[in-house]
Amino acid sequence: MGFHSNSNKPRVLVTGARGFTGKYLLNELTKADYEVTGLIADCIPNEHEIQADLLSIEDLRRAVRLAQPDYIIHLAAISFVQHADAQAFYATNVIGTLNLLQAVADENLQPKKIIIASSANIYGNCLEDPIKESVPPAPTNHYAASKVAMEYLVRNWFDRFPIVITRPFNYTGVGQASYFLLPKIVQHFSEQKTSIELGNTDVVRDFSDVRFVAAVYRQLLEKPIVSATINICSGIGYSLAEILDYMAEIAGYKINVQVNPDFIRAQEVKRLVGDPSQLQQLIGHISPINLPETLQWMYQAASTISR
Repeated sequence: MGFHSNSNKPRVLVTGARGFTGKYLLNELTKADYEVTGLIADCIPNEHEIQADLLSIEDLRRAVRLAQPDYIIHLAAISFVQHADAQAFYATNVIGTLNLLQAVADENLQPKKIIIASSANIYGNCLEDPIKESVPPAPTNHYAASKVAMEYLVRNWFDRFPIVITRPFNYTGVGQASYFLLPKIVQHFSEQKTSIELGNTDVVRDFSDVRFVAAVYRQLLEKPIVSATINICSGIGYSLAEILDYMAEIAGYKINVQVNPDFIRAQEVKRLVGDPSQLQQLIGHISPINLPETLQWMYQAASTISR
């Protein structure tokens, strides 16, 4: 007997369901009338979740057998670049992804589409601006290298399953962990801190809103796209100085920036801005949410918590 109900709704299995992106994606898919099952790693599952370890092929076979998914969106990964355990990047991001595909094959399932999240970090310090999907990978850290390895190995499955690989550029929103850059900045302003310690202040990033990213994933699910690798980005680069200016306007004061050498990465990617042309051609135009609007949303949420 399957884990899902007897409804005729299309069934989606989302890994990393309780992660930052997963929560927004589940909401997006549920509103669009999908039946969503979340795969979680080490929590007690609710009635719409299945607990499974990506490093256990037996766990994953059981999970996909229970979920019987029409679609799979694989978000689960170690995504914090500064994560202390280098080997964990490769175990989770590479072996975990291959285990998931093998489990689907072992259970003789044929999903209509499998979307697998990679990362724009794979491009490294790239001279092209904006960055197209055709740019060769040049990873500068273990996170990015693990995603490159994962991509190459996943492409070996293109003839077996209808797969789409996504390369999201930076994105943010309410609920992102405070060790990421923008939540850290917003939190400092919401707590009326007078100063903040940052690393490189000359970096430029293509920041999207997590709600936009969730909407893109749903669109990719619904469009006839397979065997493709697609940037998820806005095409707009924001410098750290611009972000601090936006926050000063929102919070009503300027914060003192102190550069902490310990926060500066030796292989820091200076500029990372994506080309959204292919994404727009494939799914049509989805208006990105402007970064100042996202920052305002995050600031209001953080200020409510800090009161």
